[in-house]
Amino acid sequence: MPTDLAAAPTLSVQGVMVPAFLYGTAWKEERTSGLVDHALATGFRGIDTANQRKHYAEAGVGAAVQAWLDAGGQRSELFLQSKFTHQAGQDHRLPYDPDAPPAERVAQSFAASLEHLGVEHLDSLLLHGPEHREGLTAADMAFFAVASDLHDAGKIRLLGVSNVTAAQLSEAIRTSRVKPAMVQNRCYARHGWDADVRAVCREHGIVYQGFSLLTANRKTWNHRAVADIARRLSATPAQVLFRFALAQGILPITGTSDPRHMAADLAARALTVTEDDAQVIASIEQ
Repeated sequence: MPTDLAAAPTLSVQGVMVPAFLYGTAWKEERTSGLVDHALATGFRGIDTANQRKHYAEAGVGAAVQAWLDAGGQRSELFLQSKFTHQAGQDHRLPYDPDAPPAERVAQSFAASLEHLGVEHLDSLLLHGPEHREGLTAADMAFFAVASDLHDAGKIRLLGVSNVTAAQLSEAIRTSRVKPAMVQNRCYARHGWDADVRAVCREHGIVYQGFSLLTANRKTWNHRAVADIARRLSATPAQVLFRFALAQGILPITGTSDPRHMAADLAARALTVTEDDAQVIASIEQ
C-alpha cells in the first residue's frame, strides 16, 4: 500500500479496488439522494453510509446509486461502504429487533442495508464503533463473527471498524477470523492525526479513513501557514489539508453539500505538497 494515497486514484486492498477519496453521507437527510447524485456525477466512486437512521438516510443513498446504475453506471466501478451500529448509537428507528441476540441484529441490519442500497453485496462493512470506550464486548465480537461469515459467503468484500482506539483495533486483529481491512476515525491534528491508530494500521496493512478532517481541525485549516501554502499552489486551504492527509496515508472522507466543493476536493489529489509543507502542517497543533 503506498504511503501517499494520491499516487493513484484507487488502491488495492485484499484484491478490492478502493477509491482514494470517499464521499460521506452523514447528516444529509432528505438531501441525501440529490447530493449522492452530484457526487457520482462529479467523479466520486466511493460512497460511505451507515444503517443508522439517526444520522444517515441509507435508502436515499440507494436511490441515487440505482439511478446511476440505470443510467449506465457499472456496479463494479462503485465502492459501497456501510456500517452496523449498536443500539446505543441509534434512535427509535432501529434496523433490527432489539430483543434479538447480537449476532442476529448484525444479520438483520446487513440485510436491511442491502435492501436500502439495492445491491447484492457490500464492498465494505464496518462496526460503527465498539460498545464501550475500552476493550471489546461480546456484542462487538458478534459483529466480527457475523461479518467474517458474510465475507466468506461473498456478501461483503472487506470488513472493518470505526471510532476505535489503537488497543481495541489490536484486539480486533487478534480475535477476528477475518482481519479488519478498514478503520474509519475522526482524525485530530492535536493527537498527531490519530498517530497511535495509524501506526497499528500501517503494521497490519489496514486502510485508515479520516473523517471530519476539516471540522475537527479548524485551527490548522484556518492557520496562516496553510493559507500561504494554498496561495502558492493556487488552491484552497481545504484542498491543501486533504492533500496533506493523502500524503500521510490517510484516505479522506468529505461530506460537503456543495457540488463545487466536491469537484475541488477531488482535484486536491493533483496538488504537490512538499515534505517541508507537510512538516509545517503537522506542527501547527503539536
